[in-house]
Amino acid sequence: MSNFNGATLLITGGTGSFGNTVLKHFLETDIGQIRIFSRDEKKQDDMRHELQAKHPDYAAKVKFYIGDVRDYRSIKDAMPGVDYIFHAAALKQVPSCEFFPMQAVKTNVEGTDNMLHAAIEAGVKRVVCLSTDKAAYPINAMGISKAMMEHVITANARVAAERGNTVICCTRYGNVMCSRGSVIPLFVDQIRAGNPITITNPDMTRFLMNLDEAVDLVQFAFEHANPGDLFVQKADASTIGDLAKAVQQLFGDTGTRIIGTRHGEKLYETLLTSEERLRSEDMGNYFRVSADNRDLNYDKFFIKGQVLTQADEAYTSHNTIRLDVEGIIKKLLTTDYVQEELKIQK
Repeated sequence: MSNFNGATLLITGGTGSFGNTVLKHFLETDIGQIRIFSRDEKKQDDMRHELQAKHPDYAAKVKFYIGDVRDYRSIKDAMPGVDYIFHAAALKQVPSCEFFPMQAVKTNVEGTDNMLHAAIEAGVKRVVCLSTDKAAYPINAMGISKAMMEHVITANARVAAERGNTVICCTRYGNVMCSRGSVIPLFVDQIRAGNPITITNPDMTRFLMNLDEAVDLVQFAFEHANPGDLFVQKADASTIGDLAKAVQQLFGDTGTRIIGTRHGEKLYETLLTSEERLRSEDMGNYFRVSADNRDLNYDKFFIKGQVLTQADEAYTSHNTIRLDVEGIIKKLLTTDYVQEELKIQK
């Protein structure tokens, strides 16, 4: 993490699961300052007190900024002196975005644009934005807003590159296990209450990442990005039915109840579209998709044409490595949440 020595890092949406994991990775390094930007004063206060209790020698490194990416002035005020940004502020829940799509637009699209304009103006060196697999072939409001967010990122990355001061890139990842609002904590709560766990569709597949892997992906993007690059981590997946069995083997079997697909849910998720996969670079554990840097002069493309436009298949939770129940249990045990909940159960 030598790039961060003495640097100031701003995390938007910093009180969420991702922000807390970044603190775990960075707090006791030689980083100069970490700025937590979010709109929830209660979560900021909880985070502040936890830092003071558990990390008294390092708590002073963390500064808190109340604000909202929707409010340009508030994000601009947090920028002076910032070297790097991890942009995690977002509306992420599929059903709530489905019912309130304009709220998703205001935070995910307009908020990202506000943050990037403020970062470019302030001369921030690097910005890594967090997107989601739901942005690939989107069918719901959350995914559509994130897809538009990615296009906003690419457009701003192009402008920043022309000015030569700020490198902007994007990461796209699948479901982060045990993050706030995700299904595993819901399953555990239902088991603790003695209720059957509710499954939308047991054949539905989802990518599985833990929070540490999400931070690793962002760090990899930070270190290797060219302007406008999109980075994806190769990830394992499982069916929801097998995930439910794995959680029950760890916490107890209270039965299951099939409730049907929620608003805007897919049968499987896509991390790279077939069009993106064609122009992706395999970097070992990651794919890099370079930005499409063509300009608005499309005449030459009409004249010359383009032979290949897409790969044979997308990269999805249906065609990646599929974990069985035993493999899922091993993956679950890599998360702090599951380890802590198992301690409580004992």
